[in-house]
Amino acid sequence: QLQLVESGGGLVQPGGSLRLSCTSSRFALQQYPIGWFRQAPGKEREGISCTRSVTGPTYYYYIDSVKGRFTIIRDNAKNTVYLEMNNLNVDDTGVYFCARATVPSACFLQPREDDYIDWGQGTQVTVSS
Repeated sequence: QLQLVESGGGLVQPGGSLRLSCTSSRFALQQYPIGWFRQAPGKEREGISCTRSVTGPTYYYYIDSVKGRFTIIRDNAKNTVYLEMNNLNVDDTGVYFCARATVPSACFLQPREDDYIDWGQGTQVTVSS
């Protein structure tokens, strides 16, 4: 049984925006580092962004290719972590996953799959004209 659930993917034109959601019925996401990963067609899954838990200093990480375009937003009242994606381009196409970690060090530099223990099923994002 998946512990996290992503939603919000879809088809969007280049330059468009999407907001992905990550929620859980089991975990209070605010207590954990949350990472966002992306698997482009024919490529390995890569970490693109993460945020630490609200119990410590606020910290976000973004890989260079999404910096300035993607933003992680926590809505603790809804137990949801969003990935706001703006100015999308064709290279952003892929399946997007959120994942939960249990140690702060999981969000320091580019998130690594091995540091995250619970995953969602993924949501497809397609950027195409």
